[in-house]
Amino acid sequence: MSEQDTKTSSIWGGRFSEGPSAVMEEINASIGFDWRLFAQDIRASKAHARMLGAQGIITPDDSQAIISGLDKVEAEINAGTFTFSRALEDIHMNVEHRLTELIGATAGRLHTARSRNDQVATDFKLWVRDALDGIDAGLKQLQEVLLDLAQAQAATILPGFTHLQSAQPISLGHYLLAYVEMLGRDRSRATDCRKRLNECPLGSAALAGTSFPIDREMTAKELGFDRPTANSLDSVSDRDFAMEYLSVLSITAVHLSRMAEEIVIWTSEPFGFMRLSDDFSTGSSIMPQKRNPDAAELIRGKSGRVFGALIGILTVMKGLPLAYGKDMQEDKEPVFDATDTLELSIAAMSAMFKGATFNGERMKAVAAKGFTTATDLADWLVKELNLPFRDAHHATGALVKIAEEKGVGLEDLSIDDMQSVNPEIGKAVFDVLGVENSTKSRTSLGGTAPSGVLEQCKLARKKYL
Repeated sequence: MSEQDTKTSSIWGGRFSEGPSAVMEEINASIGFDWRLFAQDIRASKAHARMLGAQGIITPDDSQAIISGLDKVEAEINAGTFTFSRALEDIHMNVEHRLTELIGATAGRLHTARSRNDQVATDFKLWVRDALDGIDAGLKQLQEVLLDLAQAQAATILPGFTHLQSAQPISLGHYLLAYVEMLGRDRSRATDCRKRLNECPLGSAALAGTSFPIDREMTAKELGFDRPTANSLDSVSDRDFAMEYLSVLSITAVHLSRMAEEIVIWTSEPFGFMRLSDDFSTGSSIMPQKRNPDAAELIRGKSGRVFGALIGILTVMKGLPLAYGKDMQEDKEPVFDATDTLELSIAAMSAMFKGATFNGERMKAVAAKGFTTATDLADWLVKELNLPFRDAHHATGALVKIAEEKGVGLEDLSIDDMQSVNPEIGKAVFDVLGVENSTKSRTSLGGTAPSGVLEQCKLARKKYL
């Protein structure tokens, strides 16, 4: 029997006389990607060994030998000297095989009162939990970058859009704070997801629990879980946490994609609102004048990979009966890929905004076009002339029409033009028609007035940082 067949037979014991075919090995092996669970697998195995010793299921000496051996295995993996074998299928059997080489037959006692089913569920939860902490840290850093910019740009005038049409002048700081709030909700969803997944499956064994007198509270506590899971069937078949995690990542990817889209628009020549640093711009192979926002475009495009990961795992899980099916081996690659993709996108977005510069004069000039202070005029007619808002809206529309016909802005109309629509309009109306006055007047809670933006920056720092 070849070395490969020897290893394979040692996994499956005496049930099979021959190893799997090459094709079966290829489709069955997961070590090519689940090696990433090694730290979580070893951590959970040490907790399990410690519990087995404490409960008298194995001797204290065997428990300590297993824990010491696992420390050596982890050190080898971290040092890059560990050899992963496809014949051993997955990270669990690779670790156990090396443990056996290091400490002998005692290693076989580690798998007492557990199965690979509860083992992988535990490892995977630990990995996702760690990933959530990493995503949260990255989003917090991005919020900090945006908050610093928002504070510095509180008085910078920007055209606000609806339907990508000029709507009202706003503060650039106000715009940046909008994304701070979006990212805050993303972090809140990550916190909720972490809380829901934080129950420990270890000890559920294959699907029915175990007859050994294990202490599941002990292992749950040592691994940082809030409690053990309540039902062994659900414990080994649950991948809700992975689906919810990818849902969180997908919504976050939507927000990053929206930010990226605006960067692409703002850096285009017709807009010219924003300039990325050379580090995050690329040129053209044929057009020497180009500065392409490739990093932003890639973030926008990579969102599709995150969405695809969510759809993939939903599809895998939708038709599975209880409890475990090997289909569930397909749960990890999309989670790993989506995590790598989003972490990179967050880091790139932070770096892009850190190095970006804004053309305040250009933004202000565009903000003054398109009659963006029309709402201010309507509000003035309501407050000063006591007109019903619908009447004020109609009168403002008539004044916009006059301005369009003359090719001027509302602030450039004469008082005679104004009074031709409503003779009660006085010269004080011109005080509200400038874009600075417009933004300063929006003092309602959450509004765009620079004074309010600065206050919201302070509150956001307390809330998120």
